Amino acid sequence: MHVLFVIDPLPLLKAYKDSSVAMMRALSARGHTLSVTLQGDLYIDEGIVKARTTAIELVEGADLHEHAWWREVGPHAAPDGSLASEGARPPSGGRAANGYSVDLPLSAFDAVIMRKDPPFDMEYVYSTHLLEYAQAQGARVFNSGAAIRNHPEKLTITEFADLATPTLVTRDMDRLKAFHAQHQDVIVKPLDGMGGTGIFRLRAEEPNRNAILETLTDNGQRTIMAQRYIPEIVKGDKRILLIGGEPVPYCLARIPLAGETRGNLAAGGRGVAQPLSDRDRQIAATAAERLAGRGLLLVGLDVIGDYVTEVNVTSPTCFVEITEQTGFNVGEMFAKALERAVG
Repeated sequence: MHVLFVIDPLPLLKAYKDSSVAMMRALSARGHTLSVTLQGDLYIDEGIVKARTTAIELVEGADLHEHAWWREVGPHAAPDGSLASEGARPPSGGRAANGYSVDLPLSAFDAVIMRKDPPFDMEYVYSTHLLEYAQAQGARVFNSGAAIRNHPEKLTITEFADLATPTLVTRDMDRLKAFHAQHQDVIVKPLDGMGGTGIFRLRAEEPNRNAILETLTDNGQRTIMAQRYIPEIVKGDKRILLIGGEPVPYCLARIPLAGETRGNLAAGGRGVAQPLSDRDRQIAATAAERLAGRGLLLVGLDVIGDYVTEVNVTSPTCFVEITEQTGFNVGEMFAKALERAVG
């Protein structure tokens, strides 16, 4: 297969812990060819969705803590093995001296992997539309553009109300205050946050409650989420990965720092891999059944205690931490699932 990654600039990735890099390494080890493009290099020309793409290869034995773990290769070969000289251009913007980029339809690749990290702004939304149009033209996109756009990561738990802690989504201040009064101890967060940003815990006697709600809702102009606090957060916010509808047998419990309510690794949480519990497997099976057939090759379920708190579909992570701590190669599981999906 020739696989195109829509991804952030490679020099900005922390390759030693990046899940996208783990995917690339697994695909490369199985003999597949890799190319990359940036979100800003997706475009439509006379109705055809194309991208400025660059072929890369991974450097064997490279130190993943350094930047020289990959190199561009050129002249660029098209996915069918022919030389794609038309549209090729010399390197610019920091590209390697021997590199070339070439403009190709997304349908020319065997698979397109959308791994651009949020923020999920309007440019991201436009990209999901371009990916959806590309699929109509024959491209194989994972996760699909429509699936990413139609499964906002916090709101999707609406489909799992039976597996979730009591949850309210609103921008109405009175409703939020009533929810807090009912449950006494709640978490409030923006719908578009990531990495633990903007998350607050409101205990029963929270003197800053009104100020926090006013700030998060922009005085009632922005919709937010409120959830009953789950005390089991002290044991970790578990990331359960579904790949091709099957759960990875280990999750990563992201355990908060002392005095913190956020387990996110970006907020200082400590990741501890552990086998899935019976409840974890039940949640994973239910989620896989309900999400089947929607263009979601990779899903990251966030679970605290017995409850689903988020369903991540944009760029789920934790491949490396699970692999290093358990020996289970998550990247290889993904590569095999992609092979099956492409057929």
